[in-house]
Amino acid sequence: MLATIENQEADSDTQVGGIAADRLRSIIERVERLEEERKALAADIKDIFTEAKSAGFDVRTVKQIIRLRKQEPAEIEEQETLLDIYRRALGM
Repeated sequence: MLATIENQEADSDTQVGGIAADRLRSIIERVERLEEERKALAADIKDIFTEAKSAGFDVRTVKQIIRLRKQEPAEIEEQETLLDIYRRALGM
């Protein structure tokens, strides 16, 4: 009986309210690590856009090209068709 109580006390270090503390800590630390990586990547991307601007490229247009490259060709064609229709409707 004493061994059972000791085992329960040892488990209470990692199990609090039915939550495995080690597992929870691991999940939280992984998310925190990924958030740090994302922050570093965002800084790297910002540096690349700064480089593009200093090379004479229009950053807004570069970002638009990146968005377009993520789309399917049919989506791009549909958007361009609608844009053309709207421009003609406005006499542009």
